[in-house]
Amino acid sequence: MTMMTTNETSAPNAPRSGRILVVDDERSMRELLQIVLRREGHQVRLAEDGPAAVAELGREPADVLISDIRMPGMSGVDVLREAKRLDPDIVGIMVTAYASTDSAVEALRLGAYDYLTKPFDVEELKAKVRNALERRTLRQENVLLKRALRSSSSFSNIVGRSRVMQDVFDLVETVAPTNSTILIMGESGTGKELVARAVHTNSLRRDQPFVALNCGALPEALLESELFGHMRGAFTGAAATKKGLLEVAERGTVFLDEISEMSPMMQVKLLRVLQERRFRRVGGNEEIDADIRIIAATNRDLARAVADGTFREDLYYRVNVIPIHLPPLRERREDIAPLAEHFVAKYREQMGKAVSGLTPEAVRWLEAGDWPGNVRQLENVIERAVALERGPLIQIASLPAGPAPRPPSKQGANGALAGAALPEAGLDLPRHLESQERDLVAQALQQAGGRHDRAARLLAITPRQLRYLLDKHALR
Repeated sequence: MTMMTTNETSAPNAPRSGRILVVDDERSMRELLQIVLRREGHQVRLAEDGPAAVAELGREPADVLISDIRMPGMSGVDVLREAKRLDPDIVGIMVTAYASTDSAVEALRLGAYDYLTKPFDVEELKAKVRNALERRTLRQENVLLKRALRSSSSFSNIVGRSRVMQDVFDLVETVAPTNSTILIMGESGTGKELVARAVHTNSLRRDQPFVALNCGALPEALLESELFGHMRGAFTGAAATKKGLLEVAERGTVFLDEISEMSPMMQVKLLRVLQERRFRRVGGNEEIDADIRIIAATNRDLARAVADGTFREDLYYRVNVIPIHLPPLRERREDIAPLAEHFVAKYREQMGKAVSGLTPEAVRWLEAGDWPGNVRQLENVIERAVALERGPLIQIASLPAGPAPRPPSKQGANGALAGAALPEAGLDLPRHLESQERDLVAQALQQAGGRHDRAARLLAITPRQLRYLLDKHALR
């Protein structure tokens, strides 16, 4: 292997120190690179081949990877590919002989920052390492800046430090400028409307209306009128012509929450809008252009609904162009504490209280829960705690009594858990299920503080379904 030329003239300004991994199958080259780079103040680790380099990166990250391209078994390009899988921000410098510059160019195409041809000058090496470290710093600063912008502008109402929520933010920023239809999926209370608003705020339609409609909160006839509008005299009570939300949102965004609750007839009408970008008012003959973006949301498994025949397959593929999955709070526990602090600040201002945060014990209590109602349930708990707390920090005593919120127990009215032996005398299944249903509705109503809309969200049903159950079980 060709050695590099040496010119030991020191640079006038000491470069920023960094963590550098040198990979080369020739010991003399590894040690020479180590000597030069350590004199510059860098932390240098060595690896004799590709597998050893990947293992080393798995143990401890590096800022810069300097790798020979041609090595037995695993090439430098393969090492770089694995390094970027472990850390996308690592900066790669490939080392090659004159005869293999094509390989170096290929390495650049695959993500290397720069390359050196042998023999090379020491000062050239120093400069390229210095530039590589500056590039990594810039990348990291851009990430921090992006996160700061998220917290101060279009994502101000969405708190999420977890990796999974950062991925959601990245996806929103990527797809927002397009006009593609989006389907947001997640359990009740995960913040689907907030994400829809973030998409709108980051889109080219940001200066136009954003209108939201809960498809499960209205009967079919009223839903059709709200969405498409109606002509005067179209039905009893239609005393005047009315624009629907599709017209109100012209050039803007329409958010259809709980789209799974649409009737088959409404699914057909929505499908036509998505296919043809045209619609008619109820009782009208005029075709109206629909220059809108549609964002749908559901807390149900639409693919299963398609299989069950309750949701049209063609509509499913029309709305599911870009899927966004929102994880439940139990799958991103690292977000519980910052969310709680966010809600403390919100309700402290609204209520004029002097509450500034939570005690460590209160935080641990919150983090121990599974939060079946997700972010919305957590917000309700913090709102109550801020209202009750008399001191500067929320104490355990201001939180709901008992253990942290968990999903409803599978325990039935007779106290038997699911999976336990059935009574020898037999079980009155209809009555058992009826009692279980009543208990769950009552629990949701109590947890929601009597608010029917909140109780419906906790049960993942529509307000109309909740009203039916309340009447059925004489609960108010």
